Amino acid sequence: MLVDSHCHLDFPKLVEDREGVLARAEEAGVKVMQTIGTKLSSFAGVLAIAEAYPNVWCSVGVHPHSADQEGPDSPDALLKHTDHPRVIGIGEAGLDYHYENSTPDNQAKGFRAHIEAARVSGLPLIVHTRSADDDTLAIMKDELKNGRYEAVIHCYSSSPDLGYEAVELGFCLGLGGILTFSRSDELRTTIEKIPLDRLLLETDAPYLTPAPFRKIKTNEPAYVAHVAAKLAEVKQVPVADIEAATTDNFFRLFSKAQRPKG
Repeated sequence: MLVDSHCHLDFPKLVEDREGVLARAEEAGVKVMQTIGTKLSSFAGVLAIAEAYPNVWCSVGVHPHSADQEGPDSPDALLKHTDHPRVIGIGEAGLDYHYENSTPDNQAKGFRAHIEAARVSGLPLIVHTRSADDDTLAIMKDELKNGRYEAVIHCYSSSPDLGYEAVELGFCLGLGGILTFSRSDELRTTIEKIPLDRLLLETDAPYLTPAPFRKIKTNEPAYVAHVAAKLAEVKQVPVADIEAATTDNFFRLFSKAQRPKG
């Protein structure tokens, strides 16, 4: 089976046809999905989806774009949700300097609060980083001084150095549709050298639709199968090996999630 480790089932483009989206995922062999928290103010809706569908889990977090408005100063606001049986991750959180929607200081403060929540709860951190590789890695390394935590850098498409060093630190990389883009030769070259046991699959749906569906505006979990196919090509192994390894990696990292029976 396949796992979409990072999607946004609460976003409007997927809400409009949620039952169809989930049915197409099932047909494509995607048996498990994690829908990601991006704001505490909208977390109730994220959690409701995870509660409604046994194959959907969720995370709780504040995207760096919203750090000015509701970025946590401490882990407390996050930790109040981590005992819920459907909450399996912390985030997405991190640094995004591309759009400058929130100040770097507030982003960093919120990022550290999420890391502490991951450390205290034992749930893995889901990291978003864009145009901020050096600062992201510096904070992640600095926070290891306070104790171990687990993490995945989602939608990894950053510098090779970030990928290599993150894996050396014991973290994982999430791969999405960008892996299939024609312009992603450097990313594919980097991934060739990353151990398969450190890789997860994702879509980031409704964004970043993989080839050959780039003309389709809305990405969805079913398309993770195309990411798996491209990763198999990059690694020069059968697709079945990719499916098995990335699924095992997901349940090892997000150990609170339960494998479907049968």
